[in-house]
Amino acid sequence: MKQLIQSFKTGELGLFEVPAPVCQENGALVQTTVSLVSAGTEKMLVDFAKKSLLSKAKDRPDLVKQVVGKMKKEGVKNTLEKVFTKLDSPIPLGYSSAGRVIKLGVNMSGLNIGDRVACGGAGYANHSEINYVPKNLMVKIPDGVDDIDASFVTVGAIALQGVRQTEPKLGERVAVMGLGLLGQLTVQLLKANGCKVIGSDVDPDKIALAKKLGADETCHASELIAKANEFSNGYGVDAVIIAASTMSNQPVIDAAEISRMRGRVVFVGMVGMEIPRNDYYKKEIDLRLSMAYGPGRYDPEYEEKGNDYPYDLVRWTEQRNFEAFLGLIDEGKITPKEILTHEFNFDDAMSAYDLLEGKVKEKYLGIVLKYNREINLEDEKIIKRTTKAVTNENVNVGLIGAGNFTKSVILPNMKKVGGYELVGLCTATGVSAQGTGKKYDFKYMTTDSSEIFKNSEINSVFVTTQHDKHASAVVSSIESGKHCFVEKPLCIYEEELETIKEAYTGKTIVQVGFNRRFSPMIESMKKSISGQVSVNYRVNAGIIPKDVWIQDRTIGGGRIIGEVCHFIDTCSFLIGSDVVSVFASTVTKDDQSIPDEDNVNIILNYANGSTATIGYYAYGDTTMPKEYIEVFSNGVSISMTDFRELLVYSGGKTTKTKSANQDKGFVGEFKAFKEAVKSGEEAISFESIYNTTKTTFKILESIRTGSVEKV
Repeated sequence: MKQLIQSFKTGELGLFEVPAPVCQENGALVQTTVSLVSAGTEKMLVDFAKKSLLSKAKDRPDLVKQVVGKMKKEGVKNTLEKVFTKLDSPIPLGYSSAGRVIKLGVNMSGLNIGDRVACGGAGYANHSEINYVPKNLMVKIPDGVDDIDASFVTVGAIALQGVRQTEPKLGERVAVMGLGLLGQLTVQLLKANGCKVIGSDVDPDKIALAKKLGADETCHASELIAKANEFSNGYGVDAVIIAASTMSNQPVIDAAEISRMRGRVVFVGMVGMEIPRNDYYKKEIDLRLSMAYGPGRYDPEYEEKGNDYPYDLVRWTEQRNFEAFLGLIDEGKITPKEILTHEFNFDDAMSAYDLLEGKVKEKYLGIVLKYNREINLEDEKIIKRTTKAVTNENVNVGLIGAGNFTKSVILPNMKKVGGYELVGLCTATGVSAQGTGKKYDFKYMTTDSSEIFKNSEINSVFVTTQHDKHASAVVSSIESGKHCFVEKPLCIYEEELETIKEAYTGKTIVQVGFNRRFSPMIESMKKSISGQVSVNYRVNAGIIPKDVWIQDRTIGGGRIIGEVCHFIDTCSFLIGSDVVSVFASTVTKDDQSIPDEDNVNIILNYANGSTATIGYYAYGDTTMPKEYIEVFSNGVSISMTDFRELLVYSGGKTTKTKSANQDKGFVGEFKAFKEAVKSGEEAISFESIYNTTKTTFKILESIRTGSVEKV
């Protein structure tokens, strides 16, 4: 299938062949019939992507500050590699469309195959022949509404939410500043609410269109103050909706000028927001922001998992705004097609962006792309890129998952090591497949993981998905006779661990991404110690908010399972033994913005009599180095700071090693896996991996029981 994709790094824009997305349990696959090109939002994205790196940096000083901080911790070279990989990620365009349902997820109800639906949401309602759309981001299209009108649903919901935030009353006089897509729809919505409306813009054609669509008064933006005074009989308007798109602060200043005492000003568009305090203070103006399509936006529980808000508590969610907007079209109160200026076939989509970029000198407002090709979903699961021959001399890889960590760390380091042949790439969406598949020359791309496991050319599967998918992929790798590298953790439930143990035969390698044991500094520490060992491992982890997926117990498993496993493995490697018991306690805080278990002290006892303590803290200051290890053993003391500095104290002497860049062992890790595949000998024993993973579950149990737990 084809999808419109842009490179965030270079600004290159094009239609690319990508595999169809996966139909997840809380949504549906929708074959697109019409998608709306948002003249404001998409032009902004396209223009930003085409800027130089320096211009991008100037526009986002907050991100530059993060990069500088990362350089101090990880080194310049490591940081720049990650930044350029992030910039090289392709982005999908589009966020408002209409189409028909071609496949339903198992948790879907109320829709049938073939139903016409209107879809919204950046990253979901893309300019693509097929999209996966979660159930709360789509609604059935009424019979009286055609697909072109329905494709305006997202922009309509944004305008509708802005009007809801304004709380207009019958007969009130409202000013709309900016008469683009949002402004034109806002004018119609306000008229449907029984308001008197004055609209302003700098474009005479948009001003004329607003008058045609029902505005009681219109004017050029430069005349607004005088016209609004006349329009409101000298009192000032009851409310102002700013739907303009400009970096200028003038709309904010003018809005205060034309507002009455205790009036309302609502921000819907992207404008400068330096609020003139005195102007707003002296009139006691109620200033409000409108968040996109409505309640539910940016909430993964609502948008991704499909958990609706109670109707009696949240009357107007983004989905209910979609429904209301389509209902107004059905009643003839809103007429999106009157805003339409251009239609293009999807194959000619680049012509639409020539308009936005000014390559074609025509005025535009509403632009839609129309899709006409009949698609067989089964034919769209695999996209072959090359016909390169694959031999058994290399580690022939099928990669499942291509997130930021995979693209910035795993793939670049595999390339450094060499000896890896990248054969099949499986991702959940075609966008990530296209960018990664092209950059790393995968032979084919798919969104169906079964195509990886049944491919006879592949001898090794790399699993780098979200954590809840790890266990099943590991078992499938073992059962298909393929070696498996799985990014940590091995799994997120103890039952999954036992299932993997039962499936494991020893005939194929299973290696978890415990990279730290392969770090040169950790290996140097290991060589310097002997006998029983005491290890203190302090981790200044930093906060991960509760709404990030790793904190979701059912997806990420939480930070003890998802990250502390790293530090357990490192301690076990240094000590050379398995954990036999564990005790853990947390800091109990009144602030519940992060789980208590994110601040935990852990004591590990080992079979050979050694001990380790792990202090894992989220609530510290992030300028402190993240990881610090002390080791004490038979007259030797060692400290290591953030994989940048190693101090060995022995025989009254101190040996110091410093590194300009962190080396956390990724290169060593992939060298070890390649050698393990070739030799059949594990780089990390399965027994050690099992012990480390089991220990994470016992840590959680110890926190719950307050007791020492045997592993």
